[in-house]
Amino acid sequence: MNNRYLTPLTILSLAWLSACTPTRVGDQVALNSPANWQHAPSAQTSETADLKTWWQGFNDPFLNELIDQALTANHDLKIAAARVREANAMVTVAEAALYPSLDFSLSGGREKRIDRIVGVPSGQGIKLITPTADAVSGGLAARWEIDLFGGRHLEAEAAAAQAEGSQEGLHAAQVGLLAQVATNYLELRGVQLRTGILQSNIELQRERLRTLQVFLKAGLANEADIARQQTLLQGTEATLPLLTNAGQKLIHRLGVLLGEPPENLEKRLAVAGPLPVAAPNIPDLLPSDLLAQRPDLRLAQTEVSAAAASLGAARADLYPKLVLSASGGLGAIAVGGFPSLADSVYALGSGLSAPIFNAGRIRAHIAAADARLDQVAANYEKTFLLALEDVENAFVAHRSATDSLGQLSEAEASAEKAYRLVNALYQQGAGNYLAVLDAQRSKLAVSDERAKTETAVNVAMVSLYRAFGGGWTIDSTIDKASIW
Repeated sequence: MNNRYLTPLTILSLAWLSACTPTRVGDQVALNSPANWQHAPSAQTSETADLKTWWQGFNDPFLNELIDQALTANHDLKIAAARVREANAMVTVAEAALYPSLDFSLSGGREKRIDRIVGVPSGQGIKLITPTADAVSGGLAARWEIDLFGGRHLEAEAAAAQAEGSQEGLHAAQVGLLAQVATNYLELRGVQLRTGILQSNIELQRERLRTLQVFLKAGLANEADIARQQTLLQGTEATLPLLTNAGQKLIHRLGVLLGEPPENLEKRLAVAGPLPVAAPNIPDLLPSDLLAQRPDLRLAQTEVSAAAASLGAARADLYPKLVLSASGGLGAIAVGGFPSLADSVYALGSGLSAPIFNAGRIRAHIAAADARLDQVAANYEKTFLLALEDVENAFVAHRSATDSLGQLSEAEASAEKAYRLVNALYQQGAGNYLAVLDAQRSKLAVSDERAKTETAVNVAMVSLYRAFGGGWTIDSTIDKASIW
């Protein structure tokens, strides 16, 4: 092609043509979304659940404080935020290929040449020594690959999709972090509550053992009664270290999530606190709403978009490439004491290249990109099924725990009533003290089961919000720390 014909109009026409991407591949994946949830509760509250700050529904200031600290100091969030910055930088790298490049060069030096006259016998030749010369040259060089078939545009789109995916990865890390902090905190409060009940039970059994020892001296009990009570007491006491160990592990896990040494947090959580009385409302979302709310689904969608763009870019390698180039420079040379001589040069050029034979490399690259697209499309479908499973399982867990809690509440009320009646008979002289202690022990056993189930109800609610992708909203930005 003659450079004279590369007029501005021609260049603009080529640039417009480069905006067309005939190799583009669709990135839509059809998902079979159910209309409603199978295990959702039939009666929903009139209040709308807050997905962005759902943990505040527990009305626990200490939990709010822990989550604020986790959003600020958690290392997983810092890593995810750094990945976002890295991916955004790579978008700039990919988009830079769409524009011309301009390079500047400058060189200089000093030279002295010694030549021999050709044809003179060795040792008798005449040497010609040129004067010392100082030379300096510099110039500019421009290059622009016209994206005729959209390959570069699609590479930039793939990079942009990957950057968007890294942002969704950050959202996913935040959703998981919030759920972990809340779960570990609620389980810790449940363990502390059960520890208090267990300590009361141990004191009660020690009192029963002392009473039996008194009865033994009075002939009202035997050695077998004493042995059975000692066995029961020792078995109950053996449970206390297990609960203590579980509580310490939960504190250590919270320390990692909050980005501080465990011993610092252990001092703050040493005093036992109650389980939250309030709880967030159940989210009223449809299965199709997960596609917009769950970060892992949004991440899977960006992977499909990136793979589709990469496949289109691979197909563009089958078509010709057009490169425009221009260069210009100025050189100067000074010999001895003479004035310097300067000259200038420039060049305009264009080149067209098309693949003819490459041993199947381009076709193989296309096949690999096509297989990659199939992989991420299948992963998108699988991720959606897993999301549906998460929500349904959370609904089932919350309903079963709630039903059990209702039954245990009734059982606890019955145990309390039985204790009052037995104690009243004892106060009137119509009953014995051992019956009172047994009634108290039965009540504590039911209270322990109720504490476990109440913890399970709260944890199931956390799991439900995690399954719905709670902890962020589409229009929200993470501004808890400077790491963003």
